[in-house]
Amino acid sequence: MTTDDTARFQVELGDEPPVDTDFTPIYRFLRMLVHWLNRLLFRTSVEGRASVPEQGPVIIAPVHRSFIDFFIVSEVTGRKLHYMAKDSLWKNPRFGRFLRSVGAFPVQRGSADRESMRRAQRVLDAGEVLVLFPEGERRSGPVIEELHEGVAFLAARTGAQVVPVGVGGSASVMPKGSKLPRPRHVHLVVGAPLAAPAANPSGRVPRSRLRATTDQLRTALQALYDRSVTVTGRY
Repeated sequence: MTTDDTARFQVELGDEPPVDTDFTPIYRFLRMLVHWLNRLLFRTSVEGRASVPEQGPVIIAPVHRSFIDFFIVSEVTGRKLHYMAKDSLWKNPRFGRFLRSVGAFPVQRGSADRESMRRAQRVLDAGEVLVLFPEGERRSGPVIEELHEGVAFLAARTGAQVVPVGVGGSASVMPKGSKLPRPRHVHLVVGAPLAAPAANPSGRVPRSRLRATTDQLRTALQALYDRSVTVTGRY
């Protein structure tokens, strides 16, 4: 976004079907299967799980170093999760159906995808949990570099709390470009929730406050990532 404030980036919700908040049988089964695989293959451990609010809209904002982060991050809460994931993952129809079964919907990377932002806002307006990787794509290395402002934007529009999550070890399990995961320990560190950017008296959230929240998130993620890597001994 390049405008002065969020009010100029309009997201019309329209007459879309309501967000599915139910733990359907297929969702329960797949969630249990993912949990079992996380424990068996990656010995996944979680620190700070109680930091995720039990009610109300929440954006889970994890570090992103591996494809498996999509599955690993489900360990931070027992609440139903909804994911914003890159649209290329839907090229395989069967995998696309699987993604929808676990609460995912596509986003076009590198653009202000209004459809995805609209769906993400509906998830949060329904008081649900949205998983959104603030780095935008898988990155590499120990440094959390510049983040996208989508997390702060959605938090400002919905009042959602933002929960940063450090993910240590997932890059060694399945680095970018690998086809199969390797069994390694993955450790998650969940940080304290960040409040949504506050509106000014006119009801608008200035761009400067979006930037400040994004910088705060980046600082938190770096600290959490460093702690998670210390536990696993690997990125």
